[in-house]
Amino acid sequence: MSSEGVDKGRRRFLTAATSVVGGVGAAFAAVPFLSSFQPSAKAQAIGAPVEVDISKLEPGQLMTVQWRGKPVWIVYRTKEMLDALPKLDDQVRDPKSENVDQQPKYATNETRSFKPAIGIYVGICTHLGCSPTFRPDIAPPDLGPNWRGGFFCPCHGSRFDLAGRVFAGVPAPVNLEVPPHTYLSDTSLVIGIDQGVA
Repeated sequence: MSSEGVDKGRRRFLTAATSVVGGVGAAFAAVPFLSSFQPSAKAQAIGAPVEVDISKLEPGQLMTVQWRGKPVWIVYRTKEMLDALPKLDDQVRDPKSENVDQQPKYATNETRSFKPAIGIYVGICTHLGCSPTFRPDIAPPDLGPNWRGGFFCPCHGSRFDLAGRVFAGVPAPVNLEVPPHTYLSDTSLVIGIDQGVA
């Protein structure tokens, strides 16, 4: 059979068109495969920073948000609560928050916070991972006359003051963790981003 009658231009066009259609088809087939390597939206959200509106938080109150699957407490401490903290220095293990693994550098102080009135802590006991309860009451019968408010773990009796500092002589070995955070305004903050980075 002779190839003299074959239109070479038409052959090139058909070859190019077939290549383009095949390439597009391969790309569409590859997208689901490649997207399966990406973390799910749920997995991305678990590690994502969390923006929190604290405008309705009243002095003496605690609010809880979720960050990385953990409860994070935000406590608006009153002047009386803050004034009581230095009086507990001889009762807590790390009064000056010198264990640098428990808080960012800007929270290495007596209040363990960037803004003294606002305390931010991961709400998980550092002993065995129970969640302590917020006990802002002063000298309740079950906690004794020296209790000035704080967090009590009902699982094994660990106690933390309103700066999240662990008391001496309890099972928990270290203070409550202060997560990285930054303020966007006086009424808004982000958990999961270090102060000064945002």
